[in-house]
Amino acid sequence: MFVIIAGGGRTGTQLAHMLLGQKHQIRLVEHRPEVLARLHRELPTEVIYEGNATEMDVLERVGVREANVVAACTTNDEDNLVICYLARKCFNVPRTIARVNDPRSAWLFNDVFCVDVALNQSAVIASLIEEEMSLGDMMTLLKLRRGNYSLVEEKIPPGAPAVGVALKDLQLNEECVIAAIIRKGKMVMPRGQSVFEAGDEVLAITSREGAEQLRRLFTPVNSTPQS
Repeated sequence: MFVIIAGGGRTGTQLAHMLLGQKHQIRLVEHRPEVLARLHRELPTEVIYEGNATEMDVLERVGVREANVVAACTTNDEDNLVICYLARKCFNVPRTIARVNDPRSAWLFNDVFCVDVALNQSAVIASLIEEEMSLGDMMTLLKLRRGNYSLVEEKIPPGAPAVGVALKDLQLNEECVIAAIIRKGKMVMPRGQSVFEAGDEVLAITSREGAEQLRRLFTPVNSTPQS
């Protein structure tokens, strides 16, 4: 895959290192002299191009017409929007990704400016904190499909509603799939007749709604206080 990275700050540099490690072809565009000096110490010289990625002739020179992805990682939101817009409208780049620096500008990063994926760090962190707090002991292992689905893991404690119930009888959300059950250190492939036991570690691929349902099923029912 051929990726053009606009902006040689720490975000762009880290992305470049990662993509090079995965054997992708990259070109990183940067115009600030002090940043260029650092880049030449950290990255192969042949991937670094001096210029302002908001200028069409610079994009043309780095081969934007052949790019699969343009990642706008500058510290200026206006520049990132312009870069994505030019990449799509003028050069037909199939995929654009933009960094959002100011959360107040996030609403601009949409189809109008030809941004396919907007990376809003503040929103991502807030969402992760909210999700982790709402899901209790459930652990998110992996995000899928832009965060719409997750691979989650939770251990079933004694007293949970799911204990002693067969998988087929849980009536799980259609977007929640039990992928595996780990019982006493051994993998159990889930079947409709599989009955959950206390201490089972359950792996599931699920939407957020499905995760909330699992949380309720795997949370012990509060005992009724005795009078």
